[in-house]
Amino acid sequence: MKEEKNKGISLKLLYSSLVLFALSIIWWGWIASPDEETESKSVERFEMKPNQYGFYSDSLVKQTSSVLKNETLSDILLSKGIAGSKVAKIVENTKDVFDVRKIRTGNIYHSFFSDDTTDNLIYFVYEKNPTDYVVFDLNDTIRVYEGIKKINIITNTLSANIEHSLYVALMKSNASPELAIKLSQVFAWQVDFYHLQKGDHFKVIYEEEYIEGVKGEDSSKFVGIGKILGAYFNHNNKEFYAIPFVQDSVYQFFDEEGNSLRKAFLKAPLEFGRISSRYSRSRLHPVLKIRRPHLGVDYAAPIGTPVRTTGDGIVVNAGYGNGNGKYIKVRHNSVYTTMYLHLSKFAKGIKRGANVKQGEVIGYVGSTGLSTGPHLDYRFFLNGKPVDPLKVEVPPSHPVKEELKAEFEKVKGEILFKLEDISIQLNQNGPV
Repeated sequence: MKEEKNKGISLKLLYSSLVLFALSIIWWGWIASPDEETESKSVERFEMKPNQYGFYSDSLVKQTSSVLKNETLSDILLSKGIAGSKVAKIVENTKDVFDVRKIRTGNIYHSFFSDDTTDNLIYFVYEKNPTDYVVFDLNDTIRVYEGIKKINIITNTLSANIEHSLYVALMKSNASPELAIKLSQVFAWQVDFYHLQKGDHFKVIYEEEYIEGVKGEDSSKFVGIGKILGAYFNHNNKEFYAIPFVQDSVYQFFDEEGNSLRKAFLKAPLEFGRISSRYSRSRLHPVLKIRRPHLGVDYAAPIGTPVRTTGDGIVVNAGYGNGNGKYIKVRHNSVYTTMYLHLSKFAKGIKRGANVKQGEVIGYVGSTGLSTGPHLDYRFFLNGKPVDPLKVEVPPSHPVKEELKAEFEKVKGEILFKLEDISIQLNQNGPV
């Protein structure tokens, strides 16, 4: 009886040992072998990815160069060992994608070779600018396509005090000078950027655009200023706000009351320059040396500086006058007309009867007619009578529509809160 009992205990112990042994094998097997999900992640981690131009280049040898003076696409490809017959075929295949004559001196291009001998060009990439490029796929079938690098947007803020000019203020803040152009466009109808005063100051919320770098280079590269997301400008102790809002599918700017910042006319017909002579009923003429009325404003600027029309309208005259030199006259409506004198030449398509849009380049600064140096004489007429362009008051463009005001008020509240949060240090004389 005792023997049978001991035998039963031994069998139970043996069974328990076998179960534990089997479980240990399963457990160690699970530890040693990653599951499918872990294995998939491991494979994905080492998966090859296309470069910023859209093709795989990990196994290729890359060379970067810049276009030399008078160098053509054919010159470059021939220097890379491409046969003349193939070069002709490449140029032919490019016609519907990119005009090879537009390759510019100094622009960057990249050559990708299949091995270290650099005698087998596989891909050729020409960069039109920091973001746009053209890829020449020279594998078995020649393929040419354009692309745009991935752009990353970063929102930034800036506040600055004007001591000399907007440009200098931005330089002192280590900001892009492109921001000066953007701000001058936003406030073109409210702020006279030719007459900024010491103590004027501004706040701005804006986008900075970066492109992703490539292996072995910087992780990102600044390429430009994106949208203005909100702005405040204090000019001559007057406050101006720019609230961005989309109306009629157009991204535009409004003030706190919902009035458009876009007025019927730009403040000035040049982006940048300086006023060399003002509107006057009695001015000593620099050439004739007699006193006579000067019924316009002179903007000194280099020959060739683009001149833009200050409002929508129709060209009623584009010709040559003895004293005026080459000039353009634009009728905006039954009330307003503007003139642009002493031009060096007209822009393409500018002639009598041509329709022009506000900000459109219509000519270029010159020194034709009675002129002592390159400048633009800008004249403004109200009901056919000349008036001082710097003192013209015109109503704003279309305000926020009634049905969109609730949405606009919400956007305005958010923008004003963000602008308020941007601080400007003040002293007794104003911002510092």
